[in-house]
Amino acid sequence: MENIMAEINTLLNYILTLLPQIFEGLKVTIELFILTLILSIPLGIIVALGRLSKIKVINKLTSFYVLIMRGTPLLLQIVFIFFGLPNLNIVIDRFPAAIIAFTLNYGAYFGEIFRAGISSVDVGQNEAAQVLGLSKTDTFFRIILPQAFKTVLPPVANEIVTLVKDTALVYVIGLDELLRVGKIACNRDSSLLPLLIIGLVYLILIGIFTKLLDKLEKKYQYYS
Repeated sequence: MENIMAEINTLLNYILTLLPQIFEGLKVTIELFILTLILSIPLGIIVALGRLSKIKVINKLTSFYVLIMRGTPLLLQIVFIFFGLPNLNIVIDRFPAAIIAFTLNYGAYFGEIFRAGISSVDVGQNEAAQVLGLSKTDTFFRIILPQAFKTVLPPVANEIVTLVKDTALVYVIGLDELLRVGKIACNRDSSLLPLLIIGLVYLILIGIFTKLLDKLEKKYQYYS
């Protein structure tokens, strides 16, 4: 019994020594997650409008952008922006490079989701808004977008959960996010325990966001 208690104490002490590093990695992960959402969702709306535009140049450009972003791996995009652009004399620091890559990538995915949502709104809504004398801007932001948001919420929620896990990809450019912190501790201590702890942290994060998004979905089901 004493041996078991000693092992437990040793384990707890080891976890406590890892906590400062884990919190530092968590901070980077959360910052990357929040900034990506703040930037990519508005970008997604712009992309969606471009994809629905009747102006051929805008439509083709946004379609090509979506094709490139969805047709190539996010990891490759991160590597290209951080390691490839310096060959063109464009040097970007690690964190901004990660933000740019994630924003461009998720902006394309959100764009397609919003495009589908906007397209699903009945044409009669536009016609009714015109009869009421609303401008195109008011019609879009006050009538079309709120209805589209309700439709796209489940796929957007899925992308948000995926984003939490995708933040681990910035390990490749040396950002001290959760996975890199765990990997360094794993190599240093010759133990898999740090990675198990990091896995648990990701699980908790995803559980929290899933719960919040579920509540948001239920709130909007009221209007169904």
